Amino acid sequence: MRAMNYRGPYRVRVDQKPDPRIEHPRDAIVKVTRSCICGSDLHLYHGMVPDTRVGQTFGHEFCGIVEEVGPEVQNLKAGDHVLVPFNIACGQCHFCKQGLFGNCHESNPSATAVGGIFGYSHTAGGFDGGQAEYARVPYADFGPTIIPDWMDPDDAVLLTDVVPTGYQAAEMAGIQKGDTVVVFGAGPVGMLAARSAWLFGAGRVIVLDHIDYRLEFVKKFAPAEVYNFKELDDVVVFMKKTTDGLGADVCIDAVGAEATGSMLQTILGKRLKLEAGSAIALHWAINSVKKGGVVSIVGVYGPTGNMVPIGNVVNKGLTIRANQASVKRLLPRLIEHVRAGNIDPKAIITHRVPLDDIADAYHIFSDKLDNCIKPLLLPAGA
Repeated sequence: MRAMNYRGPYRVRVDQKPDPRIEHPRDAIVKVTRSCICGSDLHLYHGMVPDTRVGQTFGHEFCGIVEEVGPEVQNLKAGDHVLVPFNIACGQCHFCKQGLFGNCHESNPSATAVGGIFGYSHTAGGFDGGQAEYARVPYADFGPTIIPDWMDPDDAVLLTDVVPTGYQAAEMAGIQKGDTVVVFGAGPVGMLAARSAWLFGAGRVIVLDHIDYRLEFVKKFAPAEVYNFKELDDVVVFMKKTTDGLGADVCIDAVGAEATGSMLQTILGKRLKLEAGSAIALHWAINSVKKGGVVSIVGVYGPTGNMVPIGNVVNKGLTIRANQASVKRLLPRLIEHVRAGNIDPKAIITHRVPLDDIADAYHIFSDKLDNCIKPLLLPAGA
């Protein structure tokens, strides 16, 4: 099959790789019809995530047609069109029973934190992902969800990660009616977090970034107030002034390890990699939220240490909530939100790229060229 092949930081290409096969009775083989490049994939592409090995196929956002199922898979059959959550979850372990499908204890037993993730380094289990013509899907009797007949596959593929992640960012924030919510980052996840904040009753939604075309997009998509932080003398002082001196009720970090805005954090975290990426967005979130407020984190950081103002967290009495989105838990309500028109996932897709042109797609997305918001990959014949 044709599949994305990671060759080292900033080097990806499509090569011939062996077709995946059934390795366990609960497996399925899926012929990919759509996959996406996620902002989290860029962390891998840029060399920010430990133990990302040459030869791996990325891609944790994909949907496709079931080709074959293992003997223990009873709820799927060949020909079903399914969306595949990025979490690889068994559905049966201690954490899955709590709905913590991003922390499955069986899919990534050598880790103490995250469960298995498709196409996301060996720290997340070393599974190949869906930027390919075919993908092996473990625990197929639990994870994949059949796409409703009425749903556009372009919407479905975005329900595998970006929509649930943005939605869970708002959910974890515990938004109360009328709250002021600040989202750091106007990438796809930040856009969905801002949009979702309204569904939980926010009274005011603010988004900060430094890329003007993204801010213009989220201003209409969310909709939200937007600010370019490079035009602000001090982000935290500005946020305090625009919230009557108190700070926001909720701050959401939708950026993670590659945040721009601090030379020190950039040098230590992004260039020298002495910490798990630049944590400046998290600094701003902690210092911009009001006393007793909530900071919700869905931005990706590596598993090593970061410079985080934990003293401010303690002294302000903050609640911090963070996790990978539990996609399977959220899908029923998100499907209904899409049906009702409350969320329009496919609106963020700006580029449709053949799988064979994946190197160009990564370059365009990484360098923020051509007003790229979200690139969709299409295998030949899809």
